[in-house]
Amino acid sequence: MKTLIIVSHPELMESHTQRFLWESLPEQDVTWHHLEAVYPDGVIDVTAEQRLLKGHGRIVFQFPLYWYSSPPLLKAWQDAVLTEGFAYGRFGSQLVGKELQLVVATGVPEKDYQAGGLEQFTLPELMRPFQATAIKCQMQYFPLFVISQFDYMSEQERRKLLIQYRQVLTGRLWGTLEEKEAWFEEELTTLGKVHLSEDDCLQVDLLIQQLQTNREHLNDLNWTLQEMRE
Repeated sequence: MKTLIIVSHPELMESHTQRFLWESLPEQDVTWHHLEAVYPDGVIDVTAEQRLLKGHGRIVFQFPLYWYSSPPLLKAWQDAVLTEGFAYGRFGSQLVGKELQLVVATGVPEKDYQAGGLEQFTLPELMRPFQATAIKCQMQYFPLFVISQFDYMSEQERRKLLIQYRQVLTGRLWGTLEEKEAWFEEELTTLGKVHLSEDDCLQVDLLIQQLQTNREHLNDLNWTLQEMRE
């Protein structure tokens, strides 16, 4: 499935978060679409945008949180592009069944977004209009993916973020355990050996073998449980 990342950020080159995410992109089946770069004057080509949406199965809205919502150009994009007869309404079936995922960056700790916290509301509550949009367009709405205080992350936390972000773009973060294992095996087999020494490549092979062995054990356990139930 092809993924369209609709990025809205007025100062993208100044954002460490967005640059990191851009450098983390999978090599295939992903389109990075920065609205402020494509439409510096704010005049949106509706036909071109609708063509992009039709050509992708997973749509990602990616942006920093601006006053509990998205930057203004993404809102203008929604108003212009998600029209009746295209996205909703009697003849508006172009987005039916497509996936909608939000990737939201915040400058304050995620724990502040909760009842009784500094911001009082959770981020999923604040993003409810996007969920309502997905429902209106008959899209599948995926759980919110939050990146909180990127500049304060450790190297280990950033490595974890890279893996999770790539899983989000391929829809694997919310999949079954078996789907996640298959994703890790695929990543190790392809990207895992890029620019590695011979010894490191052997370590990657061992990790792949361990994943396959673990999967076989889990399949055996699952079969045994099913036999016991019957």
